[in-house]
Amino acid sequence: MYIDEDSEESSPFVMLTSPNKSWPASYGKKNGMWYASPGNQGWGSKPASRKPSIMEADLGTLSTTSGSIKRSAGRVIRIINNLDHSVQCRVLLNLRTSQPFEEVLEDLGQVLKINGAKKMYTGTGQEVRSFSQLRNEFADVDTFYLATGTALIAGSPIRRSRSRPSVVAAAPIIPTDELPKVPLRGARPRSKSRPRILYAPESEILRPNGEYSMLDIMKEEPSKVTIRGLRRTFYPPLHHAPADNSPPDKKLQLQWVHGYRGIDARRNLWVLPSGELLYYVAAVAVLFDRDEDTQRHYVGHTEDIMCMDVHPSRELVASGQKAGRDRKSQAHVRIWSTESLQTLYVFGMGELDTGVTAVAFSQLNGGSYILAVDSGRESILSVWQWQWGHLLGKVATLQEGLSGAAFHPLDDNLIITHGRGHLAFWHRRKDGFFERTDIVKQPSRSHVTSVQFEPDGDVITADSDGFITIYSVDSDGAYFVRTEFEAHNKGIGCLIMLGEGTLLSGGEKDRKIAAWDSLQNYKKIADTKLPEAAGGVRTIYPQRPGRNDGNIYVGTTRNNILEGSLQRRFTQVVFGHGRQLWGLAAHPDDELYATAGHDKHVALWRKNKLIWTIQTGYECVALAFHPFGTLAAGSTEGHLLVINCDNGAVMLTLRVCGSPLNCVAYNQVGDMIAMGSQNGSIYLFRVSRDGFSYKKVNKIRGSQPLTHLDWSMDGNFVQTVTIDFDLLFWDAKSLSPERSPIAMKDVKWLTSNCTVGFLVAGQWSNRYYSSTTTIVATCSRSAAHDMLASGDAEGYLRLFRYPCISPRAEFHESKVYSGMLACARFLCGDHTLITVGGTDASLMVWDIVEE
Repeated sequence: MYIDEDSEESSPFVMLTSPNKSWPASYGKKNGMWYASPGNQGWGSKPASRKPSIMEADLGTLSTTSGSIKRSAGRVIRIINNLDHSVQCRVLLNLRTSQPFEEVLEDLGQVLKINGAKKMYTGTGQEVRSFSQLRNEFADVDTFYLATGTALIAGSPIRRSRSRPSVVAAAPIIPTDELPKVPLRGARPRSKSRPRILYAPESEILRPNGEYSMLDIMKEEPSKVTIRGLRRTFYPPLHHAPADNSPPDKKLQLQWVHGYRGIDARRNLWVLPSGELLYYVAAVAVLFDRDEDTQRHYVGHTEDIMCMDVHPSRELVASGQKAGRDRKSQAHVRIWSTESLQTLYVFGMGELDTGVTAVAFSQLNGGSYILAVDSGRESILSVWQWQWGHLLGKVATLQEGLSGAAFHPLDDNLIITHGRGHLAFWHRRKDGFFERTDIVKQPSRSHVTSVQFEPDGDVITADSDGFITIYSVDSDGAYFVRTEFEAHNKGIGCLIMLGEGTLLSGGEKDRKIAAWDSLQNYKKIADTKLPEAAGGVRTIYPQRPGRNDGNIYVGTTRNNILEGSLQRRFTQVVFGHGRQLWGLAAHPDDELYATAGHDKHVALWRKNKLIWTIQTGYECVALAFHPFGTLAAGSTEGHLLVINCDNGAVMLTLRVCGSPLNCVAYNQVGDMIAMGSQNGSIYLFRVSRDGFSYKKVNKIRGSQPLTHLDWSMDGNFVQTVTIDFDLLFWDAKSLSPERSPIAMKDVKWLTSNCTVGFLVAGQWSNRYYSSTTTIVATCSRSAAHDMLASGDAEGYLRLFRYPCISPRAEFHESKVYSGMLACARFLCGDHTLITVGGTDASLMVWDIVEE
């Protein structure tokens, strides 16, 4: 069976690796090179300083103990015992041997402990019958299976590149009662030259729906998913729960919305007759009842709300949205009831371009007219009689930077538009045409940010230079500047005229709120200043419209809502992250969750309640809870912050690297933490039992930026997703990348936050999606392993059954975000799902209810 040194023709093969773990390996592989064991312990009598690599075997001559075998005469192949895939080895097969092919198979079978081996198969189940086929037809195949008869190939551990076609498929199937039991991986030592084959212990095999047939699992083929033009292949684990493509029997119901959109929106806070606060976040209009501590939500929009106005009756609301990518998400205006939250009218579909910059009801005729300004290049102003859906007229303002518009309170045919270097009056004639009068002469660098009116119809404006200007009308009907004064340092965010003639102004930069007496030529009455953490003033609204008690609500530029007056301190009513929000983590044993954003704030929540918030000094993008109560935060500057969950105190700050730490996770017992970096490397630290002490173990060097991370159940491995959606594996014990994805297919993972893989492949290229290029940005598996929450780059939130394997998997869907849904996590108990919106800094709480 072994090589005869005197005759090449009589030597069928040379065994390069040991098939039995109890035999010492004669060769190993280090840094891509094969080497011989010291002391001439290999086969043959001549010592060798180095064995050629597999590539050398394919490209040139191979130096063996019997001399040299030419490229056309020898091939290095891997042979695997088809009944026990853990028994395998590499051999140098002499294709010019005079020994019959059948006898060579029997000899190879003895090496793999198969008595009477008669058949050789490829990974696709094709039978190999001769040396000629090995030399020609299967020249590109390097892995073969030996069997005594008809073979059942249940996923071969073949290492592939993306460019090579897949060679794994189902072979002829034999009945399950004829299948021998595959032994699980034991603790015996293995050869360094042998690839790692992992099998899941029976205790880790989940069977939530009862027992399932091994035959069904063995018939599975790898999943092939195309992402951004590149095909990825994911290999099925030997044991997993059977897939169910029906939608889950539970659905998502929006329960609470944290935050407020003040960072880039104006005139977006009202108080309804019911006492509820009305404002909007992302694509949701929020009605917040402070007395009852409840929220109601209008979710008729499919993209971000850009503007809103309340009808003079205060029973109806008009809201305009931006345009999406499909026909269902065109820019339009919706009019809906504040009592029933039912949509009453929709107009502007096909008429409005990229979005709605401004919307306003008329005042004099009881709100029969409504205006809308398109955010396209021409900034088209249109007027509608909304009850009938009639378009009364439209005109292209051709004004860049137009930010607001309003009907004059004493003339329903007179409209004022304002924006960057722009203040114009538009008089709509009976024939539908508009006459334009520019009040601010071009060019002007001032940005008119807000418009209000005196009781007699004079126009009050505020600008980005901090000035308030009052325009009156002369006897000829022309407007002129009656008075102008500096009210704030730099920009003014809003103006509001109270009933008794008091004008309130709010500064965006100086954070001041000032009161001016319009009856005494705008003499200052009083002023106050908001706390620095709250941000500047975005909008002001009286707490009790019609009453002169001085109590007001203030929406700020850092997405907070405050209450107070000019005589007393302001307190926080609504907290929101002031900039992009990416970090989210759910506590493993409690209904707690934490958020962290680019505003340098870290917050701890219990469903609807804010427990504490701290300012860290670093922009944080990743969070993880330690099993025993601490919180780890990864920053954009490569710092790891360790926070005490009891009081929010920062206990430790570690400099890990110079790149953002995009993903952070503890293993199951909490004695190790892994951090995935923008530089592509994994950083491992050992953690004390209380979670407060950290010691660097090492790093595993990579090249592509990492975005998601999961630990294995046993804490031996880590899987990550790169920015290009490649699934990578890392050995936390040997501190090295794990090159073979097939070797990792049966590893059980503690979480399922990685967006690619066999058990979550159904969320990609799903046949029921409206878009064929959907990019999944986040996913999360429930603790019971029966649901998968998925969020994509277009703002869709979907709930699947888990495992989600097939592109035919059905789901429940919600669309409340316009941009990327940054992160989604189930809370402990699987009754609640938390989502964050990334660029819009929104934070939403979803109840998981019965369908």
